[in-house]
Amino acid sequence: MQTKDGMNYAPQGKPNPVVAKGEFAFAAIALDHGHIYGMCNGLIEAGADLVAVYDPDPAKVEAFIKKFPQAKAASSEAEILNDPSIKLIAGAAVPSERAALGLRAMDHGKDYFTDKTPFTTLEQIEQAKAKVKETGKKYMVYYSERLHVESAVFAGQLIEQGAIGRVVQVIGFGPHRLNAPSRPEWFFQHEKYGGILCDIGSHQIEQFLFFTGAKDAKVLHSKVANYNNKDYPELEDFGDATLVADNGATNYFRVDWLTPDGLGTWGDGRMTILGTEGYIEIRKYIDIARDPKGDHLYLVNQEGEKHYSLKGQVGYPFFGQLILDCINRTENAMTQEHAFKAAELCIKAQMQAVRVE
Repeated sequence: MQTKDGMNYAPQGKPNPVVAKGEFAFAAIALDHGHIYGMCNGLIEAGADLVAVYDPDPAKVEAFIKKFPQAKAASSEAEILNDPSIKLIAGAAVPSERAALGLRAMDHGKDYFTDKTPFTTLEQIEQAKAKVKETGKKYMVYYSERLHVESAVFAGQLIEQGAIGRVVQVIGFGPHRLNAPSRPEWFFQHEKYGGILCDIGSHQIEQFLFFTGAKDAKVLHSKVANYNNKDYPELEDFGDATLVADNGATNYFRVDWLTPDGLGTWGDGRMTILGTEGYIEIRKYIDIARDPKGDHLYLVNQEGEKHYSLKGQVGYPFFGQLILDCINRTENAMTQEHAFKAAELCIKAQMQAVRVE
C-alpha cells in the first residue's frame, strides 16, 4: 500500500463478504484519482464483484487491470451503463465532473459511489438531489478519512456507546503531502478541483456531522491561502473553517498541502472529539517519532485513560453496509441527506472563505 502519497493511498482490510459471489456486480468508470483503488478494495472485500472498467486513457485502464485482473476493459462508458447486470458505478472522476457521471449512472438505473469531493457547485447538488428523487437511486460518497480509517470507525462506536457523553466539539487536522510533480494538471485548476475546503475539507465536515449526530450546520468563518506554492497560482495549500451545528456542537478544522518530506506517511491526520464526559484523540496515519503504524486512539473519560492500537482490529463496515443498502434500499451505511449535507457545507465554506495573501 502506498503510504507516502495520499492520492494513491488505498487501504486494504480483511475479506468480510456480505453477499455471495455473483450476487452484486459493480464497475469502475473514471480513474482520475487514485482513491478509486481504495473504493474498489473496500467493495471487493465486502463481497462485490468488480466486472468492468472504463476510462478514456488506456494507460490508466492497463494499470487498473494489473491490480484488478477480474475487471474487463469496456470499449466505452455506454457499454457499462447499458449492462443491466451491473448494479453500482464506482467513479473517481475529476471533481468538477463527478456530478455529471452520477447523473448518467442514475439515469441508467445504477447506484453511484463517487470519490470525495462529490460536487464543486451548489447547482450540481440540486441536480443530484432531483435525480435521486426521480430515480430512487443512491449518490454515495467515499469520505475515506472516516470510512476507511479503523481508528475513526472505532471512535464512532465508542461515541455511540456513550463513552464520552454528548459530543460538543470536534477539532480536525487534515494535512496532506503535495507531491506536485506526480499530480495531474486538473489538480491545480481551481474550477476543476473546487478549492481546498471543497476538496479535502469535505472529509472534515463529514466527520463533524457524523461524530456530533448533527443534521445541519452553519459555516461561521473560513480562510484559504497559497503560502508556499506560487508556481501554481490557482492552488490553495492552506484552508481552515469554524462551524456550529444545529444541535449546538462546534467545529474547527485545518487542511493543508504543507506536509514535509521527513514525515513517514502522506499526512499526520488527527482529530480530537470532546464530549461532556470525556474526550477522544485519533492519530490516523502515524504516531510521529513513536510508531510508524497509524490507527491509534486515545480515550480519556471518567473511568481513566486508555490507548488503543487498532490497525487490523476493526475493519471497514461501510462497504458491506453500502452493498446491502443497494440491495435492500435501506440507509444503514450513510443516509443520502448526510452525504449531500457534508458536500453542501464544504462548498459554502469554500464560497465564503477569506483569501489570506
